[in-house]
Amino acid sequence: METREKIIIIGGGFAGLQLAKTLNNKNKKVIVLDRVNHHMFQPLFYQVASGRIEPSNISFPFRKIFQQSRNTQFRMTEVKEIDAANNKVITDEAEFTYDKLIIATGCKTNFFGNKELEGKAFGMKNTQEAISIRNHVLMTFEKLIIEKSRSDDGNWNIVIVGSGPTGVELAGAFAEMKKDILPRDYPYMNFDQLKIILVSSTEKPLAVMSSEAQEKSEKYLKDLGVTFMSGEVVTDYDGDKVHLRSGKEIPSNNVIWAAGVTGNVIDGFPEEKLVRNRYIVDRYNKIKGYDNIYAIGDIAYMETPRYAQGHPQVANVAINQAKNLGRNLLKKNAGEWKEYEYEDRGSLATIGKHRAVVDLPFIKFQGFLAWYFWMFLHLMLILSVRNKLAIFFNWMWSYINKDSSLRLIIIPTKKNGTLQ
Repeated sequence: METREKIIIIGGGFAGLQLAKTLNNKNKKVIVLDRVNHHMFQPLFYQVASGRIEPSNISFPFRKIFQQSRNTQFRMTEVKEIDAANNKVITDEAEFTYDKLIIATGCKTNFFGNKELEGKAFGMKNTQEAISIRNHVLMTFEKLIIEKSRSDDGNWNIVIVGSGPTGVELAGAFAEMKKDILPRDYPYMNFDQLKIILVSSTEKPLAVMSSEAQEKSEKYLKDLGVTFMSGEVVTDYDGDKVHLRSGKEIPSNNVIWAAGVTGNVIDGFPEEKLVRNRYIVDRYNKIKGYDNIYAIGDIAYMETPRYAQGHPQVANVAINQAKNLGRNLLKKNAGEWKEYEYEDRGSLATIGKHRAVVDLPFIKFQGFLAWYFWMFLHLMLILSVRNKLAIFFNWMWSYINKDSSLRLIIIPTKKNGTLQ
């Protein structure tokens, strides 16, 4: 009787989950390892952070996803080290052996080595961070209504660092909250003083998109009242003031860092296997120097004729690398394996109601049509029908009433000095 090959996948993001689904119910033994028990739809984290949708709407428990699987198991644990010589994955609780190992650990927020920034500013790369942003921002307004004139200036500035899609979408969401929601929640407060500030190291927002998208997104931000600070680099944040390279300072108690990502690298690999904190892989996503270890998604650095500096760290690359590797792993003859190449299907971003920009290979458009296209595409990418319906209902309610009922402040309580 043929022994099934044992494949371990570390990480259940877009790449890891897609690979597991490709191998699901095939003649492989698959184990997915992740430090949380659910897959997260990261493109909508900004809506969790701004109180538009609940975290559960974009979170999908792995055990539910693979409930009917005959060959896929899940283990919630944090990987500490890879023992490649002995084909072992070492975690907090146990060791797992493998025949083939796939690393799909994705990225984390890149604070560029600034520990002060890392300790004081908010990242937004997981559900917990998005909830923390929502809690902190809403608590600011609760403090403001009590303190009133005694409040320091930092409470009146929400600073977002980084003008990529995450930054502009978050700025647009908070600007609409300022205009449509907060005055109704706090009728005795004057929100004219509240500033949404987007700090960008580039001259235009969405620097990776077309010039049309950049111009239009900047106009949308200004129309919404967002203060766009171009060509500025944040050098430090001490919890009270954001310090810029130009010498300017911005008082703020709410700073959200969306200015870059870096790979979630696991111990056990020499430095020469990495480029910019990503594993160097060949065209089949195999880490160079290893016969049975692969990396896919944001953590993989693959040079191809079209992308000599590696592929962009976007969901489309992660999903399609996973599909390609999954199909290859199911072929008995390695000579039939297919090399991977990225087909750019375009990019898009939304900056508030009826304001979005879309760049497709064959057409570029902006405005309300782009906004509807953005909504439709993201809704289709949500995994379950129940979650699609929940998000659609929330969006329609917000569209009609310019409101949301999801502004819960959830703060863990402490018992005997530990969080409960």
